[in-house]
Amino acid sequence: MESIRCGNCNRLLAKADYKQIEIKCPRCGTLNLKAKSLEPERLGASIRKEALHEQETIDP
Repeated sequence: MESIRCGNCNRLLAKADYKQIEIKCPRCGTLNLKAKSLEPERLGASIRKEALHEQETIDP
């Protein structure tokens, strides 16, 4: 779980696991936007596909 704090006044706004969150700070009114990038389903799948394509063009 990650602590989410206001970027302006550093007040603790939430503790959460999230992908994307938007919170307005009740103290200073700043709109705080946070997002985490999603992990790819299969790491390196596109790299393997490109390598196979290159190998097909090289081999007769």
